[in-house]
Amino acid sequence: MISVQNLTKTFGSVRAVDDLSFDVRPGVVTGFLGPNGAGKTTTLRMLLGLVSPTSGQATIGGKEYAAIPQPARVVGAALEAASFHPGRTGLDHLRVFAPQVGVSDQRCRELLDMVGLADAAKRRVGGYSLGMRQRLALATTLLGDPPVLILDEPANGLDPGGIRWLRELLRFFAGQGRTVLVSSHVLSEVQQTVDDVVIIAQGRLVHASPLGDLAAQASRHVEVVSPTGEALKAVLDAQGWTYEVASRDGVHGFRVSDVAAAQVGAAAFAAGVELHALTQQEVELEDVFLQLTGQTQNVAHVGDATQEVAA
Repeated sequence: MISVQNLTKTFGSVRAVDDLSFDVRPGVVTGFLGPNGAGKTTTLRMLLGLVSPTSGQATIGGKEYAAIPQPARVVGAALEAASFHPGRTGLDHLRVFAPQVGVSDQRCRELLDMVGLADAAKRRVGGYSLGMRQRLALATTLLGDPPVLILDEPANGLDPGGIRWLRELLRFFAGQGRTVLVSSHVLSEVQQTVDDVVIIAQGRLVHASPLGDLAAQASRHVEVVSPTGEALKAVLDAQGWTYEVASRDGVHGFRVSDVAAAQVGAAAFAAGVELHALTQQEVELEDVFLQLTGQTQNVAHVGDATQEVAA
């Protein structure tokens, strides 16, 4: 398990990570999310012993990275997809690391095949696309067959087919009981992949939960207005819908939760209740993420799918 406890990092007057705490469970894919500049990469670098924390601790399996014997056999990490010698072939890149990890040349070839680079094994990396370099970075992390994977923006540069391939591969690793931590600044990029989410903004934790708990914060509601408020209220009560009064300036209005505008309109029509406005408001999962990270002032209007019907 990965554990981050009260982790803080300052660079001069800038606090990049601020008293951050969270755990990453084995057997699931965890999304480490936040906007650019939120402190994700700094946190991962502290976790991997590349940056010393100002205070706090980050451990993998109860140990700091520097204290892990043969760390490549325990942790596979890819923080930079461009850190390759452009004159080396993909196969030679893996061969450079293979003796340090203690694996054979055959393992290098197997991994290139696994990540879809078997046909490009003898091509120079300088001619690889960004997506191909991402695949090679993943192959490098897997050399030691580690139980923990830490990947920084692994979908960057992948086409839709590559993103689907990556999703299936990460799900496969999690299914084997491995601990998988994937960072991204876009929730929609990973929401079909991850089981848990850890969201930070300005270096601080703003949310940590299973993805389903975050999705529960997304919602939809209908705003409906009628000149006959009591009659409309009776319709809503008869349907058993949850609502709150939203009347203004003498106009009878209601905000009805978790229902479609068409349903409300049909029920009102069947009861002979006149409507002056019927508006569908949608709050998507991405909108909740934007609100949590302070990237929107009013999430209710970011992803509105609005339909208004005047009587």
